[in-house]
Amino acid sequence: MQSIELTSAARALGLLADPAQGHAPVALGSRPPEALVAMLRSMMLIRAAENGIAELVRTGEARCPCHLAAGQEACAVGVAAALDTPRDKSFGAHRSHGHYLAVGGDLDALLAEVLGKETGCSHGMGGSMHLVSPEHGLLGTVPIVGATIPIATGAALAARLDGSGGVSVSFFGDGATEEGVFHESMNLAATMALPVLFVCENNLFSSHLHISLRQPDWSTARYAEAHKVAWEVVDGNDVVAVADAAERAVARGRAGHGPTFLELVTYRWYGHVGPRDDQDVGVKRDGELPLWKRRDPIRRLEEALVASGALEPGDVASLRQAVDADVERAVELARRAPYPQADATAKYLYTGGTR
Repeated sequence: MQSIELTSAARALGLLADPAQGHAPVALGSRPPEALVAMLRSMMLIRAAENGIAELVRTGEARCPCHLAAGQEACAVGVAAALDTPRDKSFGAHRSHGHYLAVGGDLDALLAEVLGKETGCSHGMGGSMHLVSPEHGLLGTVPIVGATIPIATGAALAARLDGSGGVSVSFFGDGATEEGVFHESMNLAATMALPVLFVCENNLFSSHLHISLRQPDWSTARYAEAHKVAWEVVDGNDVVAVADAAERAVARGRAGHGPTFLELVTYRWYGHVGPRDDQDVGVKRDGELPLWKRRDPIRRLEEALVASGALEPGDVASLRQAVDADVERAVELARRAPYPQADATAKYLYTGGTR
């Protein structure tokens, strides 16, 4: 298949901007097979959960807005593989089911939260975009674009002050780089050499606008250059490459060498919000979507593991069946769980109990 013609703005990302490229199995490197299989299973679980949530939205059972990250699993899993939780803290945004699960968040609590149940990770009070798992270092996700970037920067300052040796991670999309608070945070982190990873999942869309309609260049790493922050641009659909880059960034932060900006070039299979995959809030994507799906991070790792002899094709099928069963079980458990009591709003708004 012929490559698309890249504009000068797209060329900053090179072949990573071309969906006709990057379909080959990933290079496994020197990681132990068991670690690679664990990353594969984690990505499979995220994919199964996202597809399960998409179905709940289609049927009307999930009524909160759900922003799905199918296709972007390698970003979350690769970065999570480099973290030491709960010492290291992470923060997400509106598209963070994958981040929550990748760091070890409870699947049952995620599905219950999406259905607004009391057993959810936010007790049914937050829904899809307000996830938390303190025991795994995930201290919160919020729908306000860019809102957790300064919080992650503050967490890095806290780690510096308390001498924990921890790092913090902020996950955000390319649209968040257009927010002033992103630049303020980068400036502070660079000036104080804070141990924070700014992880930009550049999926080329912010809501319904392609990056070419919003920015003069397709690569957001130029902002790191401007702020004197170390940076790497990585294939966000290669989980091994993401993990390698994240490990370098974490080591840099722990050693006192300051922040790192990771630009992970990826693509989400669903639209901005909801279960449709043929358009993005009115913007048709059907021409390039099949090409991006061929850059599937799960398939690329599966094929590499089978080719290396670490897994048999039957093992891959068994893994997929197991995670599908886990998600089906979690959905049924969430359906049977109770909704919060009427006094729950006051209970969680005020200290000292209900008023």
